[in-house]
Amino acid sequence: MALHRPERLVWDLDWNLLRTFAVIAEVKGITRAAERLNLKQPTVSNALRRLEDRIGQRLVERNATHFELTDAGKLLYDQSIEVFGAISQLPQLVSGVGNDVSGHVTITAASHIVTPIFDRALTLFHQQHPRATLTINVATSLEVLRQVRERRTSFGLCLVSVREPMMEYTMMYREFFGFFCGPHHRYFGKKGLNLKDLRGEPSVSFHTDHISDVLRPVALLRTEAKLLPDVVGASSSLEEVRRMIVSGLGIGALPIHVAQRDVADGQLWRLPPYDNPPAIDVYLAVNTEKSQNRAEKALISILQTMIAETPLEQRIYPG
Repeated sequence: MALHRPERLVWDLDWNLLRTFAVIAEVKGITRAAERLNLKQPTVSNALRRLEDRIGQRLVERNATHFELTDAGKLLYDQSIEVFGAISQLPQLVSGVGNDVSGHVTITAASHIVTPIFDRALTLFHQQHPRATLTINVATSLEVLRQVRERRTSFGLCLVSVREPMMEYTMMYREFFGFFCGPHHRYFGKKGLNLKDLRGEPSVSFHTDHISDVLRPVALLRTEAKLLPDVVGASSSLEEVRRMIVSGLGIGALPIHVAQRDVADGQLWRLPPYDNPPAIDVYLAVNTEKSQNRAEKALISILQTMIAETPLEQRIYPG
């Protein structure tokens, strides 16, 4: 459907004609306007004529000795000043928006992500971009990677077993897993144990504690310790695995640095092996093919910078 004339004027108007007219009105003459705009006089005259044709109104009454804006010309000049005044603010407005990140970041993480790097990154990100918002979801490492691969999350924090070409993996930190028991277990508080003492013990575990999954080193250690093959309880949440250990369902593997506070509080007790526990690397996973908003880019940049600036020996827990 064809546009009505006022709508056509908005879409078809050459803004250079409006700018030329504003200068003509300000300097009150075609010749002076041509000098101000560094254009030839016929070019300015032609611009005024084209604008009058587009508006459908005569804008200027002039002859060799007289120059005056018509009523329509005065109205158009006033509106032109308002338009160009608003346009003159655009650089400042755009610059302000550029410094005010207000996007949303969705993070999907494994449940045992405990590192001061991530905590400091969130603090700095919020200080720099207080209007940006966050959602942090918890899932198994395999689910984290699937969501990153499918571009359903901004980035992931998780364990990685298989690498894919479209993904960028940055090792955040290395943690070590140890076996623990709760206050109700017969080994609680007992020293001098060795791995053979764990033979035939019931256990609880993570869903990913399998030979073919991301906690393969822990699964191998479970096999070496000859724990009962059928676990009593399993969860994808570190908090729930910890709950089952503390409640006495069985012994279980936890990141040593995460369990330290519970050990100090008398809620958990460290079991063998005490030397050479299995090491697990935790990664920042980013899909390089995903279009990131400015908030996502900012937080990813902060995380990557903090990781790069922190020596590896300071990213091994416990140190």
